[in-house]
Amino acid sequence: MKLVLASKNKKKLAELNDILSQLGIEVCSEAEAGVDVEVEETGTTFEENSLLKARAVMEASGLPAIADDSGLCVDALNGAPGVYSARYGGGDLDDAGRYKLLLENMRGQMPRTAKFVSVITCCFPNGDVISARGECPGTIAFAPMGEGGFGYDPVFFVPSLKKTFAQLTAEEKNAISHRGKALEAFKVKLEEYLK
Repeated sequence: MKLVLASKNKKKLAELNDILSQLGIEVCSEAEAGVDVEVEETGTTFEENSLLKARAVMEASGLPAIADDSGLCVDALNGAPGVYSARYGGGDLDDAGRYKLLLENMRGQMPRTAKFVSVITCCFPNGDVISARGECPGTIAFAPMGEGGFGYDPVFFVPSLKKTFAQLTAEEKNAISHRGKALEAFKVKLEEYLK
């Protein structure tokens, strides 16, 4: 089975393929499916935005489409940046700019507890929808550490491993990450659906 990823993020595409290839599922990019969809993320929850993206790409491509909406929720910031994680601080900031702004906003804040949340949604041309949610608890580091990952990974610290997401190998990250957990739950639901 082939799914189209409703995202232009190459690292996300690789992560999805790593996990879903075990089911014999190939995830291709929008470009490979011959579509280029810009979806306005108007939802106020990860579930709403994930569904908006998956549905738009499914309608444009005619193929089942999978979307992930994920973000970082920081307790001391009342759950921010949350669904606005990718747009935190405005469109002019890159990943480093966003996590530096986060660190600035966290100056003097306690506790530093946070969680990454991911919601995976797959929309099928027949109208069926499968959705799954995953969360990974952690804390916000005082400074960025590590070269791997993307987004807020350099400042998201996992106390049990004593490392940030950016210091983990892909295998370590997939085993505990919000997206890894959401994909595992999604995989179970998809296996049931395909029976």
